[in-house]
Amino acid sequence: MINPAWLRTFCTLVEIGHFTRTAENLHMTQSGVSQHVRKLEAQLGQPLLIRHGKSFTLSSTGNRLYKEGQKLILALDDLEKRVGLDPSHEGTVKIASPGSVGLKLYPHLLNLQKRHPKLVIEYRFAPNSEIEKLIAEHKVDIGLMTCLSKLGAVKLKPIADEELLLVTPSNVSKPSWTQLLTLGFIDHPDGAHHAGQLLSVNFSEFLNSNQLTISGFSNQINLILEPVAMGLGFTVLPIHAVGAFKEPSKIKAHRLNNKVFETLHMGTHANKFPENRVKTVMTEIEKCLRTSAESE
Repeated sequence: MINPAWLRTFCTLVEIGHFTRTAENLHMTQSGVSQHVRKLEAQLGQPLLIRHGKSFTLSSTGNRLYKEGQKLILALDDLEKRVGLDPSHEGTVKIASPGSVGLKLYPHLLNLQKRHPKLVIEYRFAPNSEIEKLIAEHKVDIGLMTCLSKLGAVKLKPIADEELLLVTPSNVSKPSWTQLLTLGFIDHPDGAHHAGQLLSVNFSEFLNSNQLTISGFSNQINLILEPVAMGLGFTVLPIHAVGAFKEPSKIKAHRLNNKVFETLHMGTHANKFPENRVKTVMTEIEKCLRTSAESE
């Protein structure tokens, strides 16, 4: 196999036509240039240059090597550029998050993609346990989680706090414990957890979520508030899920005296350096959530 460094020296020498200037161009010594040519000649078993004092002409073998070698050098240069290319707004970025923050982020990131059509956003809604697994297995570039990870391969950074809200039908102005029991609870995958966090610090009667009568359930984040809007029960949800509901006049979101926040963490693989396009999306996520927090 021909050494690419020797070949590059030979092709440069042919193009410049002078040993000293070639050495200067390649930041080598003149003897180093001559040595590369001699090594090529030894490997091919044929002379490449016909020397005339300080000048030279190409042998037939040298001429063929230059023509084919030039193509190879250009291809290697192109390969080096392609491998080193790390654009900030091109390529696919895979993201996973809980549904609530996803309702806020996904439309925002689609607008980013609209501004940069070569950037492709793949967004998946998933629970925390699945998200940390996706990060650890390199199946997503960015994972947003509302709890700490138990996996060493997952690196988390806290980026925002998301408030939990009690949501009732619109005709409930100030919910009492009795009213909540009468309404019943619209459950969801994080329902017991969220209810326990918020109700335990605002209602002395609350002991555990088993006290609540379940009057509905949905695992689709954008549908959980539909039965609440119809007067079928109440629920507890993060603020972004409430803000995304399309009929806000039919529900009432209550900020209770003792507020409860979930910390949102941005997760990446601990042993992977993020590409520029991933950094772009990470910056956009933080910007979106920061702006949202400031406006609330």
